[in-house]
Amino acid sequence: MTVDSPEKVLTPVLSAFWDQPNSWTLETYRRHEGYEGLRKALAMRPDDLIALVKDSGLRGRGGAGFPTGMKWQFIPQGDDKPHYLVVNADESEPGTCKDIPLMFANPHALIEGIVIACYAIRSHHAFIYVRGEVVPVLRRLHHAVAEAYRAGYLGKNIQESGFDLELTVHAGAGAYICGEETALLDSLEGRRGQPRLRPPFPAVAGLYACPTVVNNVESIASVPSILTQGKEWFRSMGSEKSPGFTLYSLSGHVAGPGQYEAPLGVTLRQLFGISGGMRPGHRLKFWTPGGSSTPLLTDEHLDIPLDYEGVSAAGSMLGTKALQCFDETTCVVRAVTRWTEFYAHESCGKCTPCREGTYWLVQMLRDIEAGKGKYEDLNKLNDIADNINGKSFCALGDGAASPIFSSLTYFREEYEEHITGRGCPFDPARSTAWADNNHFTTAQGVLAK
Repeated sequence: MTVDSPEKVLTPVLSAFWDQPNSWTLETYRRHEGYEGLRKALAMRPDDLIALVKDSGLRGRGGAGFPTGMKWQFIPQGDDKPHYLVVNADESEPGTCKDIPLMFANPHALIEGIVIACYAIRSHHAFIYVRGEVVPVLRRLHHAVAEAYRAGYLGKNIQESGFDLELTVHAGAGAYICGEETALLDSLEGRRGQPRLRPPFPAVAGLYACPTVVNNVESIASVPSILTQGKEWFRSMGSEKSPGFTLYSLSGHVAGPGQYEAPLGVTLRQLFGISGGMRPGHRLKFWTPGGSSTPLLTDEHLDIPLDYEGVSAAGSMLGTKALQCFDETTCVVRAVTRWTEFYAHESCGKCTPCREGTYWLVQMLRDIEAGKGKYEDLNKLNDIADNINGKSFCALGDGAASPIFSSLTYFREEYEEHITGRGCPFDPARSTAWADNNHFTTAQGVLAK
């Protein structure tokens, strides 16, 4: 197979100067057309700006893929209420790691995008909701916001345009549920982070019961380049329904983990071609296209287009483009158990399917992993996951069910081996008979092919 060169696969825009000294400063950002998009935006009518973003085809980069311009368009006008923009930077799903490095290396792209978005939706106060644990990122954001205020890109009469905007950086208290937009809004208002019943939707009654747009970090940071380069340039990348560029986070048992910025629709095989693939001497066993909440895929799916339609057709979701790759030394049951333990721990407890269902999934998976399971447990696992999927208050329950369904589809035999073999076949404490029969050898306590 011929592998495309990095120049043909990668399209560095947001990450174009991450490797430069002081990439996070205003001075460096200005050298790379920084705030030129804002200058063009302030010369436009807000409605025309919304139409431009809508026509560009930019879709939300937080997981759902909802069209960004359409989300802005939902904000009612002439309602005499304050409008708010809230940037969801509460990145905390296992495997997802794109927004934190983006804010750390290039915070001004986010700030410029925020000012443009607020001007479009006629908002005069914006918030960045960041995980409180990422202290270095918080410091970078506060520094960048201070620079933007001093340079006249925030505050009163921005760039002599007559437009005013205040920007608040808020540190969350470390709950995964606050990544759900309405739980985030409750947390921002000082209440316990729990999903709200909808309708009303945030566009009508969001923060402080006022019209609110909640967007992901990467979604907002992508807006300035659309202003500077044009919607046709943006649409020249990706596919018709999934245009543009995005950050793919490659992690796991790979030779070259990191952030790879490429057009939507690139394949994992292409990314492997420029990153070095799996670690030497190992092969791909399974992977997630969008973090642990998306149905896992196998080595049969190396050539599916990594865009919203392509991944959906393969039975999964693009999500946050968190490509976690696991080799043949990984026990699927153990991996799914650890993910499910995370979702059970992070469930807010508001709805019964998620609160009770994730608890029982964990109990059953632990028994199966330890060799205490029964054959009927596999159907029971599927039934419990089905009672959670689509029936919980928010998407956390769906995320917990996804690895269950997909792992049973592709690796049911491995679950059965845990039952018939009375434990994990990848456990070095067990007899080497299974490993010998399957042409594996034990090395340093890990089964390696």
